[in-house]
Amino acid sequence: MLRVLLMIPFLLVLIAFAISNPQPVTLALWPTDVTLEAPLSISVLVIAGVFFFLGALVVWIPGLATRARARRAERRLTALEAELAVRTKAAPALPALAGPRAR
Repeated sequence: MLRVLLMIPFLLVLIAFAISNPQPVTLALWPTDVTLEAPLSISVLVIAGVFFFLGALVVWIPGLATRARARRAERRLTALEAELAVRTKAAPALPALAGPRAR
């Protein structure tokens, strides 16, 4: 629910930006003769989106090793807990240790 509440103002700003910038702009790719004419707002939003995802990719790729290590540690922990459960069932019950004597 909080995510939706945070997204609504952001989306309203994006819509206002798109409505207020309908001027056509020509985009060219140097050194080729490829050109594209598109509304300014759409051009800016698409370029911002592309670089947002590139930035997310730059952050996500180095985290792959950390996430893999965490998954291995969780699997190892599960195996050790299962082994401990088997050992405690097989081991005889230990007598309760006495605490400090009251005088």
